[in-house]
Amino acid sequence: MSIRVDGTDLHIINMHTRMPFRYGIATLTAIPHLFVRVFATIDGVKSAGISADGLSQKWFTKNPDAAYEDEIADMLTVIRSACRLATQMEQAPTVFGFWRALYGAQAEWATGTSFPPLLWGFGVSLVERALIEAYCRAKRVPFYQALAANGFGVALEEMHAELHRRLPGEFLPACPLRHIVVRHTVGLADPLTESDIIQGEALNDGLPHSLEECIREYGIRHLKIKLSGECEADVARIERIFSVVRAWAPGNVRFTLDGNENYHAVETFQEFWQVLAERPTLQGFLQNMLFVEQPLHRDVSLGDTVKTAFADWKERPSIIIDESDATLDSLPRAIECGYRGTSFKNCKGVFKGIANACLIRFLNEKRKGVPFVISAEDLSNVPPVALQQDLASLSALGISNPERNGHHYFRGMAAFPESIQNAVLDAHGDLFHRHKRGFAALRIRDGRVSTDSVVEAPYGRACEFDPGCFTPADEWRFDSLSGS
Repeated sequence: MSIRVDGTDLHIINMHTRMPFRYGIATLTAIPHLFVRVFATIDGVKSAGISADGLSQKWFTKNPDAAYEDEIADMLTVIRSACRLATQMEQAPTVFGFWRALYGAQAEWATGTSFPPLLWGFGVSLVERALIEAYCRAKRVPFYQALAANGFGVALEEMHAELHRRLPGEFLPACPLRHIVVRHTVGLADPLTESDIIQGEALNDGLPHSLEECIREYGIRHLKIKLSGECEADVARIERIFSVVRAWAPGNVRFTLDGNENYHAVETFQEFWQVLAERPTLQGFLQNMLFVEQPLHRDVSLGDTVKTAFADWKERPSIIIDESDATLDSLPRAIECGYRGTSFKNCKGVFKGIANACLIRFLNEKRKGVPFVISAEDLSNVPPVALQQDLASLSALGISNPERNGHHYFRGMAAFPESIQNAVLDAHGDLFHRHKRGFAALRIRDGRVSTDSVVEAPYGRACEFDPGCFTPADEWRFDSLSGS
């Protein structure tokens, strides 16, 4: 087999949230959504693939003083570098081999720059995803089948030595998931009840606004709750959330907490956890909590001080990393420090995430006790590409209850041309529906979405469209985000 990248192009559409999404130190209201198209030759067959992501602020780097305009410029720089390097590389015998070479070339390019691995790896991941789609289209094979048969040529031992001579298919479910549970994000600025909505600020856009409306409308039974790092405020908000859940979703609702790197020492987070555990009103809440995601800042999270503190804290909850999962050896180091796993995100790298999922399952086969966790967290994924590709990855890996929030903070596909909305509805009628107000929206029933159409597509996306209808990245300007 031979894999070559012949060219790439980048296009952007501006998107605006229907309400502010506050997470960690950021509040998202507008974002450029980038499409990367890769033109490749797969075994002599010309093929093209597309990837996409929103260029999120304060996630790939967490510098409170950095202007969003500068963050976007940095993201575009690392993406353009990955695209340039991909077109300069020699052909490779496998898709995995091409990715591995590109990852190494980008790492070498980034040496001496201020770009951290999580950021420069983002650029690689966009090329990787588009190339995976190009391969699946050329071979006319769905992602899950290619992965199970190791058509990509994934060498797990190149990332985790424990997986020597093991294949991805050994750790995958027998069949891809056909439904996925939506773990709904409760952002720091989200109204919990209708009475929380300030007069004159009700959205009235046809979609649920408050948490109680989302529970009623979508049948939500899994929640991800954002923390601010302010102990009493967080505990009080969790109490209110638990009250809403008891009122509108009595029964077995499961929770995760997202620390969003708000804590710079284990002891500070431990104090918060102690207050939470001792609050009589929250005993039922803690019984249904699945894990805590990335409470510690990336600058300290994998250090020896944390390792020692975790060893001393015998009754700590199950804690996983997210933003700290920046390099190929981040997960082994996290486990050494006492974490119980990591998150899967396409933006952190598909093959890296596959290897991490395989390692987690390998460890669960070998060790008893509290199971290790491979979760899936969202980067506000939206259609027509990013959401479907992410769901295709999760379905193949058997990750059943990922965080989803793109449908909540954006008004369905209202930002996209009618022709693209129609293409998505035609190709993914199980996953999307036409809202009574005319726009395409995610179809959530009983807290779940169907993945039938994304599973059978080449790599999630069955709809055809030309990203060239959007603004070329070289012509895009930051000031355009302030427009309507």
